Amino acid sequence: MNLRSASIIAIATALCLTGCGQRQAPAQSKDGKTTRPNILLVMADDMGWTDIGSFGGEIHTPNLDTLAQQGVKFTDFYVSVSCSPTRSMLLSGNDNHIAGLGNMAEFMTDNESGKPGYEGHLNDRVVTLAEVLRSGGYHTYMSGKWHLGHETGTLPFDRGFDRSFSMLVGGASHWADMLGILPMDHPAKYSMNGKHLDTLPADFYSSRSYTDFLMDAIRENQGDAKPFLAYLAFTAVHDPVHVPEPWLSKYRGAYDDGYEVLRASRWETAKKMGVVGQDAELAERGALIKPWDELSDDERALEARGMEVYAGMLEAMDYQYGRVVDFLKDIGEYDNTVIIFLSDNGANPAYSEQYPRVLETGFMDMFDNSLDNIGHPGSNYAYGIGFSSASSGPLNRYKLTVNEGGIRSPLLISGPGIEGGRQSSAFAYVTDIMPTILELTGVDYVTEFEGRTIEQMRGRSMLGLLDGTKETIYDSSEFVGGEMNGDKWLRQGDFKALMVSEPWGGTGTWQLFNVVEDPGEARDLSELMPETLEMLKTAWNQYANDVGVVPKD
Repeated sequence: MNLRSASIIAIATALCLTGCGQRQAPAQSKDGKTTRPNILLVMADDMGWTDIGSFGGEIHTPNLDTLAQQGVKFTDFYVSVSCSPTRSMLLSGNDNHIAGLGNMAEFMTDNESGKPGYEGHLNDRVVTLAEVLRSGGYHTYMSGKWHLGHETGTLPFDRGFDRSFSMLVGGASHWADMLGILPMDHPAKYSMNGKHLDTLPADFYSSRSYTDFLMDAIRENQGDAKPFLAYLAFTAVHDPVHVPEPWLSKYRGAYDDGYEVLRASRWETAKKMGVVGQDAELAERGALIKPWDELSDDERALEARGMEVYAGMLEAMDYQYGRVVDFLKDIGEYDNTVIIFLSDNGANPAYSEQYPRVLETGFMDMFDNSLDNIGHPGSNYAYGIGFSSASSGPLNRYKLTVNEGGIRSPLLISGPGIEGGRQSSAFAYVTDIMPTILELTGVDYVTEFEGRTIEQMRGRSMLGLLDGTKETIYDSSEFVGGEMNGDKWLRQGDFKALMVSEPWGGTGTWQLFNVVEDPGEARDLSELMPETLEMLKTAWNQYANDVGVVPKD
């Protein structure tokens, strides 16, 4: 399969899905009243913006593409630069600096550690979506990646989930061996229903096993008339790239032309699909990315194999998500279930050997990353900066940066009460998901919980965007900002000010872009519009003061 034909297939598939499989009316109880909707919240891990078909990817993702056609597809939705900060905002409706993940626990600095908002786990200043919904009469289930606390008292079971099966760390093997990807997280930590696990089932594979657990949890209480929140937090497609057959072999040869060709192909397809404007420019290849034609034959083979397995992982994840949809249809709950899909951040640019302390400690010596073993148990391979940039397609850069490729995520929402078959270019932020779910379910937020005062949510409901009564939830005068590891961003309307540090290709200076017209951040407007940039920088300082950002040393 070459990239051109694969892209054409992706477009054709998306067009053929239009109007197909539309949702039925919301389910009704015996007395004729509409029941409160179930919520299926699905999160991918480290997925690039154009990886799924409905955003321009050539990877086969029919179930997620169907969701995109049935629901509302959001093309200007922001998350954080990395895993746990996004997850803290998703489950609290609040800024990560308020919720306890001002930085990832793994990378907390001495001047951050112990400061308010830098506890390294979800703190007591916030109440979780699961805690609020459970108090409001919902069953609450979670399966997959937690990354919001390792110790007893900070586990999913402790934060409102009735049943949970979770990987607690940032990343690990997708097989049963519990191999970590960092020395500090090896062996990887898992929990089930509040208890730490010493072993995993011998047939464990992350995407399948998390899906099985979630369906079993739903089935356990089926028919008791209580709605449910089901949070399926896949660890795919986070490295190591691991996947069983038939997906392990499916994409052989598909990426032999390299990451530059793939990136350009996805950029063109995204424009044809209308997820970016026809005039959107493709930013220059990053200075950290070695040109494909300068790689040796062995290097090209290794790079292409990593992307092949990554693509198989994503298709396998889509397949497992599709099993949940089929299950909900089988038990009669599908038409009364709101489905929300997003990624926690953009594609990961780091190779496995670039992770902290993995080389000097000899940690990488325990893995076999030979070409033929990539994707199999015992390998620990991340596909790296070239293909992560390709996963971003028309967007600039990748995870760990506040560029569009790092913090813009696909968002798909479908279900009862939602006017589907639409695409929205309205700006929204991950803090808006919890307020939206609470309004959809009719459950009130709380200002006190279990004897402690709770911070107000910073997010706002997207319901008006979903039912078609609003075109935006943030007007052109409002500011929304974020920060991680000293990198800063702030949006006002179409404009975004940002500062990206040097490790991942930034300059450490403020820049200004119109990211609606220029999502590739190819045209820095800072010299043309200095007053606008200064206004946004001032607004960012106010944001940082409001949420308690601790300045970098």
